Amino acid sequence: MLDTASWAARLGGETFLAQTLHRSHLVIPGRSADVADLLSWDDLNTILATHRLEPPRLRLSADGETLPAHRYASTVTNRRAATWHRIQPSELHQRLADGASLVLDAIDEIHRPLRAAAVGLELFLGTPVQANAYASWTSVEGFGTHWDDHDVVVVQLDGAKRWRIYGPTRIAPAWRDVETPTEPTGEPIADFVLTPGDVLYLPRGWWHAVTADQGTASLHATFGLVAHTGADLLSWVVDRVRAETAVRLDVPRFAPVGDQAAYVADLRRAVLAELDDPCLLTRWAQTIDTTHPGRPVPSFPFVGGLPVPRTPAETDTVGSLTITSTAPRARLTENPAEGTVTFAAAGTEWEFKDRARPAMERLIVGQPLTVRAFAEAGGLSINDAVALLNELLAGQVLHVTEGSR
Repeated sequence: MLDTASWAARLGGETFLAQTLHRSHLVIPGRSADVADLLSWDDLNTILATHRLEPPRLRLSADGETLPAHRYASTVTNRRAATWHRIQPSELHQRLADGASLVLDAIDEIHRPLRAAAVGLELFLGTPVQANAYASWTSVEGFGTHWDDHDVVVVQLDGAKRWRIYGPTRIAPAWRDVETPTEPTGEPIADFVLTPGDVLYLPRGWWHAVTADQGTASLHATFGLVAHTGADLLSWVVDRVRAETAVRLDVPRFAPVGDQAAYVADLRRAVLAELDDPCLLTRWAQTIDTTHPGRPVPSFPFVGGLPVPRTPAETDTVGSLTITSTAPRARLTENPAEGTVTFAAAGTEWEFKDRARPAMERLIVGQPLTVRAFAEAGGLSINDAVALLNELLAGQVLHVTEGSR
């Protein structure tokens, strides 16, 4: 499983963060055994057969063009007037054999192993992550030579895929930009083949062309990393300075020039006061981490929360339940003067006695653990642990199951 520690080890840990992230591409050789549990062809077959996946979430692409859904699916309408596209396997096979590539967006939302891998990468890199699956059978380029507006971590799952990397033609191009990057010319700066277990990191804006031209079908997962740009930071700063009267006042578009200049000067002072804070980026990172909703999951059948045990048998049953944090970027802060710790996640903060800190440290890493293990870590009784966990469950940062998941 690709958890946080595995991702850090695979990508290079602190060296990757300091020298490679957002700067250059990186290829890390691996083994098929490293990714055997992530996604198989059988897994993909089952997903396509058991989910209603509408375009553009499920789509076919060839030579940079998206194929219309009617070429591989039929439209179905039931008696409740619900309409969807039902995959026609023979037509789907033909389109893929003719050179189309299959894409399934956000597969981490419906396939547990890829969700766990996405969470692990999110914990390591501190940014939301979405996993897409790509399957190809021919040397036809599904998407042509293109660039993405987000960094990607690619994991080859089966078969082989050839990548030609051309590098960027515009520094840090963005989704909302004032210019479009020019297409690259000349030969690629790198030309390589990924085989099962290999990992590729590619910064946003780097042009690349990808083909399954090695005589074998190819299946890979791409983990897309949400970009946080200076524009995003400035938007956050603007939200922070709304407390200033000058920022809330109407723009004096019809006032004398002198009054307009004074108004702009007041705005400048308010914004610069925020930008002059040497801890600005730390505050920003804490805010976006602790307000992100994470990956909330229902906890059926516990719609009333974890049950409070009243007998030794009930204590054993509740203690064996499995809990998992659904907020990969939660923060735990010690408050020594008050003898408390603050747990912040999904837009809410909870303050607990310091003795709960070891238990919260176990929970915050995102790995499943039992209620009993959580209680023992903090020296808590099962009943005290249940009371604490029910607060987190009500705050939508916890998932409870009856078995290990």
